[in-house]
Amino acid sequence: MHGQGLRYLALGDSYTIGEGVPEAGRWPVQLVQALRAQGIALQPPQIVATTGWTSEELAAAIDAAAPAGDYDLVSLGIGVNDQYRGRSVDQYRAQFAVLLERAIGFASNRPARVLVLSIPDWGLTPFAIAQQRDGAATSAQIDAFNAAAHALCRARGVAFVDITPLSRAHGHQADMLAGDGLHPSPAMYALWTALALPAARNALA
Repeated sequence: MHGQGLRYLALGDSYTIGEGVPEAGRWPVQLVQALRAQGIALQPPQIVATTGWTSEELAAAIDAAAPAGDYDLVSLGIGVNDQYRGRSVDQYRAQFAVLLERAIGFASNRPARVLVLSIPDWGLTPFAIAQQRDGAATSAQIDAFNAAAHALCRARGVAFVDITPLSRAHGHQADMLAGDGLHPSPAMYALWTALALPAARNALA
């Protein structure tokens, strides 16, 4: 362990940067706090994520950010904007596979140091309802995207943290949403963090 603590790189989109919530409410920041509380010293997360990014936009942003050195933990959560913009599962699978390999590379080619978060189901949110989106179609597409990502993770020995059921159980509750009626609140991210914590502990073991 370095004197400054372990290094964590979080790659993603609005859900990783925490659109509409304070910095402390972001799930990667909550995860670091939870790990520190269990005696695991981590630096603050380095986050490469912006609201609206698709898989290919994240790939370009990684090129631009050029994260340097090796990381002890890497998380990846991407795909909701691919689904939102009508990309096919095959397109997503191909781009996710490349991002997954890059994440493993940032973790010193140790797949066990990487964890992937599933795509939450935004189809139940007040935002989706106001847009008159077909919730069943959105759910089915998200399930297909998640199945593709999960299969790639399983093949590479990467932990897959399925937060989608939490998004379906609580995604319509006001206290679980940010002010935009679409993105999660810190309370929802706390549930994600609790689910991701065992995987993160295993990764760092």
